[in-house]
Amino acid sequence: MKLICLQNNLKHGLFVAGHIAGKNINLPILSNILIKTEEGKIQIIATNLEMGIISAIRGKIEKEGCFTVNSKIISDYVGLLPNKKVSIEKKENSLIINCENYKTKINGQSAEEFPLIPEVDKKNFYSANISEFKEALSQAVFAVSTSESRIELSGVLFCFENSALTMAATDSYRLAEKKISIKSNGEESKKIIVPAKTLQELLRILSSAPEMEGPDTGSEEIKFYISENQILFSCGPTELVSRLIEGQYPDYEQIIPSNIKTKASISRAEFLRAVKAASLFSKTGINDVNLDFPAGKNSIIVSAISGQAGENVTELSAGTSGSDNSIVINYRYLLDGLNNMGSEFISIELVDGNTPCILRPADPIKTGDKKQEYLYIIMPIKQ
Repeated sequence: MKLICLQNNLKHGLFVAGHIAGKNINLPILSNILIKTEEGKIQIIATNLEMGIISAIRGKIEKEGCFTVNSKIISDYVGLLPNKKVSIEKKENSLIINCENYKTKINGQSAEEFPLIPEVDKKNFYSANISEFKEALSQAVFAVSTSESRIELSGVLFCFENSALTMAATDSYRLAEKKISIKSNGEESKKIIVPAKTLQELLRILSSAPEMEGPDTGSEEIKFYISENQILFSCGPTELVSRLIEGQYPDYEQIIPSNIKTKASISRAEFLRAVKAASLFSKTGINDVNLDFPAGKNSIIVSAISGQAGENVTELSAGTSGSDNSIVINYRYLLDGLNNMGSEFISIELVDGNTPCILRPADPIKTGDKKQEYLYIIMPIKQ
């Protein structure tokens, strides 16, 4: 194997793929990345057996082949090189790397022991705009459960239907749901659960600037290919393959309140500040803040009281309608929702203090504005 490429391209490819390579006592080769040259393509591949990443980079192949080396060593070393041409050649059980006056030899292992990345059939797919998908995913994935006791809640539900993708995540205390437009080439409706760790890795990849010049880097779409127990995300020169979570996702729609009795519209920034102020006086371990909606007053009162710290009351002007109401909720869950809204105004909908409350963006609807398709629900703290 022998190839020549720019340091920047190689560095970016190693950054994208090498992140999931880690220490594995039972299978040390998982700490390695696989560099593979075949059919005119240079690929950098890593896996942790749960997911695999393939990052294609541009360069000149002088001799085809493949070899694996420690991910951290090669990534750290290449990051220190000048942004010039780098030549990589396999000689016996090592990679020889030359770049201007830098010369090094990194020992490695044969590619034969490297686990195979599962292949997913690419005949049918769904696709979405990358920036829309990235924003939507970040608005949902934070609400997944970190507990392994209910494995299906440790992932995000993806519902592909007609021309819409609905993503939902819950940890039983709060729920986030986001809808975006998608296209498909004949795929039927599907429901799958994608592990949160995979989606966090995907967000990291999508957020890494396209620093390298590579095949299809100008792509504005992300494609989803789904098999029975795997999903493949394809975005420009990068592919991420992951197993799916088996199990039945709870029918969360039945907990979305419908007989709303009180509605309020408020500045997100003002509300955020008041909740942060109240949080300083919430009870340790309970994280409780009180939200009061006095009828006919066009205001929301945010308060908290702690025998130890003292108390805090903030009255905010808001557009309110409906009956007198109040609810006690966990301020951490409330802040998470407010931080992920992104709109200038938010709407709060309430039935009573024993029923979940709903938060939505409340900005005037613009033509084609997808922000309206966001829903965040918080369970109350029952007194």
